[in-house]
Amino acid sequence: MFSSQIPVKSLAQLCQSLSTMLTSGLALPKAVELSARKSKHPQVRKALNGVLAEILTGQDVATAFRKQAGAFPELMIDMVTVAEHAGHLPEVLKGLAEHYENSLRLRRTFIGAITWPVIQLVGAIMIIGLLIFILGAIAESKGNQAADLLGLGLTGAGGTAIWFLGSFGTIAAILGVAWSLHHGFQTQRIFDGLLMRVWVIGKCLQSFAIARFSWAYALTQQSGMSVAPSIDASLKATGNGAYVAAAPYVRERVLEGDELSEALDFEDLFPEEFLHVVHVGESSGTVPEALERLSPQFEDQARRSLHTLAMALGGAIWLTVAVFIIFFIFRIVMTVYLGPLNEALRDAMK
Repeated sequence: MFSSQIPVKSLAQLCQSLSTMLTSGLALPKAVELSARKSKHPQVRKALNGVLAEILTGQDVATAFRKQAGAFPELMIDMVTVAEHAGHLPEVLKGLAEHYENSLRLRRTFIGAITWPVIQLVGAIMIIGLLIFILGAIAESKGNQAADLLGLGLTGAGGTAIWFLGSFGTIAAILGVAWSLHHGFQTQRIFDGLLMRVWVIGKCLQSFAIARFSWAYALTQQSGMSVAPSIDASLKATGNGAYVAAAPYVRERVLEGDELSEALDFEDLFPEEFLHVVHVGESSGTVPEALERLSPQFEDQARRSLHTLAMALGGAIWLTVAVFIIFFIFRIVMTVYLGPLNEALRDAMK
């Protein structure tokens, strides 16, 4: 929320705009100036003005972008650095635009699939809180003790406040811990590695990571980057801590003379069919081209896996709501109806 990094949507628009202008023959300083002027996002304007100022003082493009590292993601800076040395900046920027647009599509797919189950969960929490408040108010108006529907001692306005704070606070805490683990430099590698072993989630993360790796490796190799830094940049481009952690091992094996397909055969991060394609590409000297063809296929697979993940999470949320409702119905029956009836029977027997 408070990050100074440019949002993905604005990055996609920026990369596409710069690529189009550079392809048309516009000089880089002018392209940066026009992009900054027409952008509606203040972070984009500020970062591009910083880049422009550096370029006008004689700095190269890579250095100018790197000095704005807080605004631009590391992947973009790495790709711009490679592109400048290889003379393929418009093509690389176009590839980055497509990459960021695909990330947006995947995000929208996930949010669209998970929205309704989340609304159901929030609605269930709100209804339970409202019933706690209403039943407490009714009991207070009659001078009776409010019914404890949840068996947690939550009654009246105070119980309602505790219920809301506990429910939404727990959800916020879980999301906060997950975010911290995923974005921590050390914890991300452990956390993502564990998620890779979870049913549905692991398949989704793997497909997404391989699609990014394939795209980045093809792009860096076609831009003239040597193999070792290309492997580092491509594994870093996955955004997955498990793959980033494998970079030193893979790089070392390649430098020792192993084929890329052998080096990537590490802790089941890459499926056998992917390694086979890489091996065939190595035999014919067409690994970048093979991975470039594979990237869209794994993007489609990632999209399907993401939809499956969203459906699974939606089912889990729906099941949680159903348990809430069933438990609440039983508590109402036990507390509001059977409780007074049993007391009446005991009084009658006396």
